Amino acid sequence: MTRFFNLDMPFWRFVGNTLIVSCLSLAPLLLFYIALTPGFMTMLLENGPALSRFLRQVITNGLPVVFVVNYISFFLYALMTDGRRAVRSPALILLIDLPARIIVFVALHGLIYVLSADWFGSFGGDRLQALAVVGPTLVRSALFGNISGVYLYATLVSAMPLYTAVIERVLDESPGLLASQRRRLQVLPGEAGKVVGRVVIALFLFAIYALLMTGLAALIVWLV
Repeated sequence: MTRFFNLDMPFWRFVGNTLIVSCLSLAPLLLFYIALTPGFMTMLLENGPALSRFLRQVITNGLPVVFVVNYISFFLYALMTDGRRAVRSPALILLIDLPARIIVFVALHGLIYVLSADWFGSFGGDRLQALAVVGPTLVRSALFGNISGVYLYATLVSAMPLYTAVIERVLDESPGLLASQRRRLQVLPGEAGKVVGRVVIALFLFAIYALLMTGLAALIVWLV
């Protein structure tokens, strides 16, 4: 990962790598979502306007959201793994990443929905209506209940390397913690067990992020 995301590479190369990874993470999840939705594939193939609106939604909403969230996490990963700029408290990275993910994911949806109302006449061209659907839409995303769920889980590609790197650093810098928790974290013997343990914890942290994001969306629904 450090080969593709490090602080020494040119800015535009970092951006390009993030864009490529974001597209690659979106593609299979979009296909999975289409396959899970009855009649969706047929509608897209037989209805030109529906396909155009779907692609526009992915390009103007999904890709920007996934790209920005991934960029933040990849930048934090590069900062975390840069030997010359060592982060003294790796756990601080999580305290930055988790809130940033939640705020950016929700805020970008709101902004893009409003812009879609202005530019494309979505939501009847009503900005307030566009904002009103953000909460209900995101509440269902953690359960893969709509296309926003695709965008949510496409950001897993940047969360996993960052979170596993943080966990590895925390354990390396806390030998006492490593010794006391090794049996609990290590589900397989040897190095493979350590890797699996870090992956499980990273997935747990991502699940917390998804739940907190859903909670914030539910709060928005309640307040509105």
